[in-house]
Amino acid sequence: MSANSHPHDTSFHTISTSTSFSSFRGMVHVQESAPLLNRDDVEAGPARYGANTPSAADAASTVVLEGVKRRKIRDTKFARRLRYYVPSTGWIPDYSFSLLGGDVLAGVSLAAMLIPQSVSYGTSLAKIGPTAGLFAAAIPPIAYSLLGTSRQLSVAAEAALSLLVGQSVTEYRHADPNSSPDKLGLAVATAIGLQVGLFAFLLGFLRLGFLDVVLSRALLRGFVSAVAVVIIVEQLIPMFGLVALEDQVRPESTLDKILFLVEYVWTHSHKLTTLISFGVFFILVFLRLFKESFKRTWWIYRLPEVLFVVVVSTWISNELHWEKDGVAILGSVPISTGKHFFKFPLGSHTYPLLRGTTSTAILVTVIGFLDSIVAAKQNGDRFGHPISPNRELVALGAANLAGSFVPGTLPAFGSILRSRINGDVGARTQLASLITSGLVLLATFFLLPVLYFLPKCVLAAIICLFAMSLFSEVPHDLVYNYKIGAWTDLAMMFITFTLSVIWNVEIGIVVSLIIALLLVVRRSSKTRMTVLGRVPGTNQWRSVTDVPEAEDIPGTLIVRIRESLDFANSSQLKGRLRRFELYGAHHAHPSEEPRRQPPDVLVFHMADVDSCDASAVQIFHELLESYKKRGVDLYITHLRFGIRGVFENAGIVRLLGPDAFYDTLGEAITHIEARRD
Repeated sequence: MSANSHPHDTSFHTISTSTSFSSFRGMVHVQESAPLLNRDDVEAGPARYGANTPSAADAASTVVLEGVKRRKIRDTKFARRLRYYVPSTGWIPDYSFSLLGGDVLAGVSLAAMLIPQSVSYGTSLAKIGPTAGLFAAAIPPIAYSLLGTSRQLSVAAEAALSLLVGQSVTEYRHADPNSSPDKLGLAVATAIGLQVGLFAFLLGFLRLGFLDVVLSRALLRGFVSAVAVVIIVEQLIPMFGLVALEDQVRPESTLDKILFLVEYVWTHSHKLTTLISFGVFFILVFLRLFKESFKRTWWIYRLPEVLFVVVVSTWISNELHWEKDGVAILGSVPISTGKHFFKFPLGSHTYPLLRGTTSTAILVTVIGFLDSIVAAKQNGDRFGHPISPNRELVALGAANLAGSFVPGTLPAFGSILRSRINGDVGARTQLASLITSGLVLLATFFLLPVLYFLPKCVLAAIICLFAMSLFSEVPHDLVYNYKIGAWTDLAMMFITFTLSVIWNVEIGIVVSLIIALLLVVRRSSKTRMTVLGRVPGTNQWRSVTDVPEAEDIPGTLIVRIRESLDFANSSQLKGRLRRFELYGAHHAHPSEEPRRQPPDVLVFHMADVDSCDASAVQIFHELLESYKKRGVDLYITHLRFGIRGVFENAGIVRLLGPDAFYDTLGEAITHIEARRD
């Protein structure tokens, strides 16, 4: 044993700076020159005040104990709850500087993409001004980075949501032409942003994050496609230089604007504006195709082509004085948030607008959350971190509430495309979003004056390019749904698209949501049941629809209930059983003649019934009573213990008698056949 070993415990050995690798095999006959840690040091605890200068072993012991203490603190219930409700407290203390390069690169890349995009959304879609989009890309992401569960989600203004806000702004300006257009636009955006934040926060607090599984992908695809068409039609008007004429004619719906373009584009379009718009559009398309061919060369693939086009077109516009030739330019953009940069959102300027903007706020919340949760889950699966829909709702709600304190800030949600780019470039934490926010704020206060000569038609061309990317998955979804015969999904897609284009986006999404919810209710109210038959030559029982050769027992109907019973699905139980009595498990029109003789024995196989609420028990009791009055013998098999107790309390056991309950279907059929013999 080593000289430094504890005399009473041979299992504890010391480790020193001179211990060789071979010494670890038995820790025998080893000379220790500078012990780092031994048992006495661990058991002695911290030195008292006034003790001698601590040795190396004392220092090592202190480090170990402090590490253990920190781990204990991190493992307390409070610490775990804090990491759950404020996820940033989990990644910030453990942040590794090896991730800094990727986060910085992703933050800079997204800022280069977001700055021109946000200017376009705030100006051309929301009809407010560049700062509305820029603040949405700067303020809400700061709050989300602290509370969000996704580490790559990029939160900023979205095209579809900005369009909804812009439609509300336009309606209020037409209804109140005497008010200041700028102040009214800021107030409407603030009222919508405040309500969006409250709705999202409350949905998360009430744990309603399951909304993402209620609405079908077909509905969302139809909505997104309609929004893309609406955006393109909206932007073609400034691209042809027809904004002044539009203010005179005032076409309302998207269909009206399409007819407006067809009527006036050949006679009233501004030639130079048209040339600049489509020239920029095709340059952007070419640059994107060029970048696609250099995917493996990262510095080419990550070049911000939109920022490049904005800078070059601004410079050319300044040099050639396009504004003198009738081309509309961005002009001076004051940082217009009112008298104060931060302002409490609920006040005399927004309160009168709350009722009129509630429907828009609800739509923005639902659509924004669905887009965000898809993007968050995609990155969560890709990078291996869990996503909580409820926590995402709370984080997005808090982000929009924070944004509403800056007047005019657009609602901000996650984007599938931006989040994918964020992860591809190297973002591994929300530090990338914080860097993006900082750069966007710097651009807002120092870069906007440089964009004085930026043609507005260039912004319209940029938005058109982004809108066209929304069609990318439509052909795949159409072909996929057609191949699998998903006619309901195709109909939902068509209805959403048609209503959104012909009437407006709000009507399209509201009607589609109502239809989707009705379909969900219809499916949930239809009890899952099947008719069982005996497989010939065996004692096995299978569904007659799954195994066509399964045989019925004459005069006996065996029904297997495939799910728990509740007030929703049990209301149609009587009707479904009546159809089984007349036609079996196969589809048949009610006008057809019965295919079966009325049974004199009815057996319920209830192995899949885990629960049964009070309404369902009452309905089931009434159903059994009606069969008893008709003289039908009733039996129940595979009944769970808990459900049997409920049936006893409800009087069902007394109604049928204890001999009507069997553990297995085979026992019940043996009893039935014995009685008949």
